[in-house]
Amino acid sequence: MNYKYVMHEEAVKDLVEAYLWYEKQREGLGGEFLSAIQNIVLRISLNPEVFAERSNRKYREATVRKFPYSVVFSVYKRKKEIFISSVHHHKRDPYKKYRA
Repeated sequence: MNYKYVMHEEAVKDLVEAYLWYEKQREGLGGEFLSAIQNIVLRISLNPEVFAERSNRKYREATVRKFPYSVVFSVYKRKKEIFISSVHHHKRDPYKKYRA
């Protein structure tokens, strides 16, 4: 069952910031990062309940392959919607990954 997804505006900023940082490190690495994000978002949209629940079951978290990031999201079954609250670097403040 495919769920559509919506991203919090701060999650979009997280994503752009990470892309630019990786691209600055090595040309093309930002593209690899975006591809990894696309892959995990596709996996989430196909079966969101596979991913572990966090923070009193309000959020779920999916680890991005090859990069130290997680996609933090909520599932709204009735709307068949995924709300991505953050694209979170593993070394940053863990409390900032949970946004309303």
